[in-house]
Amino acid sequence: MAGADIGIIGGSGLYEVEGLKVIDEVTVDTPWGKPSDVITIAESNGVHVAFLPRHGKGHFLLPTEVPSRANIAALKMLGVREIVAFSAVGSLKESIAPRDFVIPSQIIDRTRNRVSTFFGEGVVAHAGFADPFCARLSDIIAPEVEKLGVKLHRGETLVCMEGPAFSTRAESEHYRTMGAGIINMSVLPEAKLAREAEMCYAMVCMSTDYDCWKTDHADVTVEMVIANLTANSAHAKALIRAIVSVLGKDSSCACQTAMKYAIMTDPAKRPAGTIAKLSAILPHYFRA
Repeated sequence: MAGADIGIIGGSGLYEVEGLKVIDEVTVDTPWGKPSDVITIAESNGVHVAFLPRHGKGHFLLPTEVPSRANIAALKMLGVREIVAFSAVGSLKESIAPRDFVIPSQIIDRTRNRVSTFFGEGVVAHAGFADPFCARLSDIIAPEVEKLGVKLHRGETLVCMEGPAFSTRAESEHYRTMGAGIINMSVLPEAKLAREAEMCYAMVCMSTDYDCWKTDHADVTVEMVIANLTANSAHAKALIRAIVSVLGKDSSCACQTAMKYAIMTDPAKRPAGTIAKLSAILPHYFRA
């Protein structure tokens, strides 16, 4: 099975990797089941990239149905240390127009029906999540976005809602009072699981609409989202080709040791079955 250095998680409208040499397609069985779809391994200048469509090719998984634990575990088991995730988002600020790109720095969790940890089943751990995205990775990606001529926003807070319905007007206005800049249904539990797996994780968000708060603008519809997704996808694919050449060189940062002091359970109390599962993603701490 081919391994990879970089993981790309494609969001809505981004289901295939283009412009890179495909060398393999792999199905990874993880202790948490199978990922969303077959993972494509591509190569560029000696760097291997693992591409995984979050919602499956053809978009058949609801945000709540995405097997995020299997997705993150599969990428880690392939050797991935850095993940760049893509996502369509709604804008909560006038300044973030449709088709703008955003690299967020914070998250507000409004999900309620998702398993958000690899732990439990007899092993307790508390990962630090004050800064949910890898700043080092975000700093590398940002200049590549700007080279594409796309308007980029940074330092924004991303609200993650459950979905699949879009927000009510009251919810949209509430998120704006919280200071949030964008909203999606995808960043969680993905970002939390990447932290637990000691992987660098950054998200590139592509604005498709103004949610429903902007009363002088058409309410968000699937048709509007699809039209802007199509326009954004060309830039997203160009960005993927660009970042392959700048990532995978130095991934030494705090993300890579995030669980060093996070595991609380006495080794003598850890169930063998749980240790066997966790050893797939954290072999330095757990040996089956």
